[in-house]
Amino acid sequence: MSDDARAFVPGHVTGFFTVDRGDDPTKTGSRGGGIALSDGVSVTVEPATETTVELNGEAVEMDAVERVLSALRAEAHVSAETPLPLGAGFGVSGAMALGTALATNAALDRGLSYNELVTIAHGADVQAGTGLGDVVAQARGGVPLRLEPGGPQYNYVDAVPERARVEYYTLGELSTPDVVGGDTEALTTAGERALSMVVKEPTLPTVMRAARQFSREAELLTDDVEAVVADVIEADGDAAMAMLGETVFALGSGLTDAGYDARSCATYPAGATLDSEG
Repeated sequence: MSDDARAFVPGHVTGFFTVDRGDDPTKTGSRGGGIALSDGVSVTVEPATETTVELNGEAVEMDAVERVLSALRAEAHVSAETPLPLGAGFGVSGAMALGTALATNAALDRGLSYNELVTIAHGADVQAGTGLGDVVAQARGGVPLRLEPGGPQYNYVDAVPERARVEYYTLGELSTPDVVGGDTEALTTAGERALSMVVKEPTLPTVMRAARQFSREAELLTDDVEAVVADVIEADGDAAMAMLGETVFALGSGLTDAGYDARSCATYPAGATLDSEG
């Protein structure tokens, strides 16, 4: 048993998605597409007598993390560091759940496989109401396309074979439970249409075009986000809304060229990994 262990999980912006519910949380999830980001979440787990969770040095309550620890029969101090804002469409809760699963498995010698740990984290994120597909995408990395809902044993994940510089600009938060907890039939129809578009033409420009179409058809596009996206396109850039948050992500230097003080990163080709130095 190690004293502690550390994992890195890429951030993830979703461009479009469906809502596919089932009785089993590991079969519940979403289909859709997005981009894994080099800006991610580093999660350190230390065995403890009582579970505590910190994010960027501040104590937080995070149901998905506590559910992962419960599934692994563990008490631990979980500390996470990230430049990404919480609740703004970057999959931070899913990243913390997956990072906790990977690091706890190593620190406490649970002996589980990668897919088993992804399944635990995905189920925890679903049950917490904080995500439907981020964990699976963050486990894959790159520009993942989730073709079936659920954990890795059910969800076949393809990918767009491209990489790019990515910028993002956050205006505020959106509540995931508020959006996915009600009637999602129209949203899912829009998500299926967007996914079909990208499967037929798996390129990053198509991902961005499909994401813009989805945000309009699903009626999730806010006025403020729409204005920023329009500015980027007017500056000959390519941008869309991140689901679910008042966040705009763009390829290349699209946001900077449009005059916004955006943060830059890149697509992260690898999935979540255990840090050998943790």
